[in-house]
Amino acid sequence: MASIREEITVNVAPELVWDAVRDVGNAHQRLFPGILTDARLDGDARVVTFANGMVLRELIVDVDDDARRFVYASVGGSATHHNASIQVVPDGAHGSRLIWITDLLPNERSPMVAGLMHQGIAVLKETLERAHGTRD
Repeated sequence: MASIREEITVNVAPELVWDAVRDVGNAHQRLFPGILTDARLDGDARVVTFANGMVLRELIVDVDDDARRFVYASVGGSATHHNASIQVVPDGAHGSRLIWITDLLPNERSPMVAGLMHQGIAVLKETLERAHGTRD
């Protein structure tokens, strides 16, 4: 099983980063504009549309406000297993560290998923820092 990990420091307070991450139905606006073109809630899942037209259904496994951790599982796509978590932890006096981990099968899907995650986390940082006026 492939396990992909992305971490990034965001110059925004953890509670503000978590507020955006936990707003799972608005990920296309608050976290990943340009990568996601739409995200909508559908019962216990969200349906996300990527800029390339790919649509995925992601089951919302957990939104843990105490741990500031969001867990989801992609279903119905080309992966036979896809589970991911995004966690926000304090970093320094006023910043955050965002940790995004995805486990998936088959392993052959990992380069594509890793590329999307790498691109996504950079856009997330830029989007949050711009929204909160903390971009360098």
